[in-house]
Amino acid sequence: MDVFADPVRFLLLLWAAPGFLVAVAFLSVGIDRIDHAAVGAYAFRPLLIPGIVLLWPLVVWRWVVLARSRGG
Repeated sequence: MDVFADPVRFLLLLWAAPGFLVAVAFLSVGIDRIDHAAVGAYAFRPLLIPGIVLLWPLVVWRWVVLARSRGG
């Protein structure tokens, strides 16, 4: 079945693909810089993946805002 034939599946894929990339980047690099209590706490990070994939624009926006306010 072609993914472009089903518009709902295509839109979900279009939303989830960047969300997964944001989740990988945020959980590997960003969370340690944003929340110092998360340094070394790797057991809970996989639990955050579905929420980050769903809300990735908000995660990117907050990540940028907090990084700018902390100077890096």
